[in-house]
Amino acid sequence: MSWMAWTPITAVFFSCIILMLIGMGIWQTVSPTVPRRGFLPLTTTRGDRLFISLLGAAYIHLGWMAFTDAALWIASIIALFWLIIVMRWG
Repeated sequence: MSWMAWTPITAVFFSCIILMLIGMGIWQTVSPTVPRRGFLPLTTTRGDRLFISLLGAAYIHLGWMAFTDAALWIASIIALFWLIIVMRWG
């Protein structure tokens, strides 16, 4: 049986996702979301936009690793901007 290598970076990554989900749950309880249309071609809620931004971040990182040898933290910054853009205007 092989186990996942829980490096500090891996733990931080999954901790951030868990904290985002907890934060979104609290935000939903305090202020229920209203579906809206932004630049995405569908009506979305905050949870939808978070999911779309996480998928986009995964593709940004995969594309970064496929097409460049530059440091991966640059892709993380781009993914963070993608998260902000989708959550605000998506």
